[in-house]
Amino acid sequence: MRVLIVTAGSLGDVVPYTGLGARLRAAGHRVAVAAPAPYADLVTGAGLDFRPISGDLTAVRDATAGRRHSWPVPGAPGLVDFVRLGGRFVGDLGSGIVTAAGAGSDVLLLSSTTAPLGYSVAQYHGIPSLGVFLQPTAPTGAFPPVVLGVRSLGGWGNRIAGRLGRHLANRVYADASRRLRARLDLPPVGLGRLERRAAGEGWRVMHGFSPTVLPRPADWPAGLDVVGYWWPPTASGWRPPADLVDFLAAGPPPVYVGFGSLAETGGALRTLVGRALRRAGVRGVLHGLEDAGPEAAGPHAGRTGPRPGAAGDFRDPWRTDCADLLTVGDVPHDWLFPRMAALVHHAGCGTTAAGLRAGVPAVPVPVLADQPFWAARLVALGVAPAVLPFRRLDEARLAGAIRAAAVEPGYRRRSRLLADRLAGEDGAGAVVAAVDRLAR
Repeated sequence: MRVLIVTAGSLGDVVPYTGLGARLRAAGHRVAVAAPAPYADLVTGAGLDFRPISGDLTAVRDATAGRRHSWPVPGAPGLVDFVRLGGRFVGDLGSGIVTAAGAGSDVLLLSSTTAPLGYSVAQYHGIPSLGVFLQPTAPTGAFPPVVLGVRSLGGWGNRIAGRLGRHLANRVYADASRRLRARLDLPPVGLGRLERRAAGEGWRVMHGFSPTVLPRPADWPAGLDVVGYWWPPTASGWRPPADLVDFLAAGPPPVYVGFGSLAETGGALRTLVGRALRRAGVRGVLHGLEDAGPEAAGPHAGRTGPRPGAAGDFRDPWRTDCADLLTVGDVPHDWLFPRMAALVHHAGCGTTAAGLRAGVPAVPVPVLADQPFWAARLVALGVAPAVLPFRRLDEARLAGAIRAAAVEPGYRRRSRLLADRLAGEDGAGAVVAAVDRLAR
């Protein structure tokens, strides 16, 4: 079949689908991925066709940088921003999905960020579709909605909050859905009614996270399945830079620090991180943190070289900032993470999965969206000492959490046990089987 995977958002919303697409291609299907333009090389590098759509969440971040409520936070102001900025995110998404699907598709696989519009496109073309979600979106009493960033409110409270979260998400997509259905000459139907119609027709959603990490809620209706992670394909022909190999060999395993593509980082943050690492007594590999000058590097400053090239370009030398810190560009997580003592990261779904797969303890520093939810799961699973919200990060707490994750044996032991369980799962295989059934 000609399979079109449709996703939008940030880097972490695209990477898992390259692995899913590679598995579908290996099973004999022709696979294309529709995603924002910045991720074209990522998709084609996995051997998949690329079709551009809008919906690049980093562009919204850049357009709103510096505003007080530029990203959603718990509370009324954050919810207002969630709807306002979300509407900007999905503005032209529907027309892009129409164009991408019109290039030839027999089935659409839709992410949680594209399903509210992609379902109508599949209906217009008269082709089947499946939900392939990286986050749980259906209301449940088992846990609170991932987008609201709230703690568990108990069974009844979680269900009410889940319905509120779904209502807010529908508000984000409402105008775009109305315009899309009018363009396609489809009858006007509200998103809530459209969801109920899809459920009644047996529309299926397969969730790409592990049931070991987040079990399927018992109160979910039939058709919502938790199948396991979709691992990105191994980079073909990739070799680690010599500076990185030498750094790893020069001392004990370091701690990785990276806050993803949506965090607003700068010299002050890099200074804080450098001091916290030295206070914890560990070495560090830093990704995506700008240089703040000699103060960030500490007493060993001065050993500098050319800055690294663009993300994924390993031809240029990397910069060793001091004896105990190395700044890196993009490195495949499946190569780098197993060599780390601990991982300080934003708890995005993809990075969280990669860390769990590597069997390495975490220090989650969530920034926004579903990240607080996955950060809390890491603590609940016993593989992270605490959640440290990005907006309230301080040197002392970060140093203490790094030290605990890197040194206390319990975190390492539980991380390895969990990694062993994940190794026995095949999330992509479940989706391939579902697509194969559609082909019969």
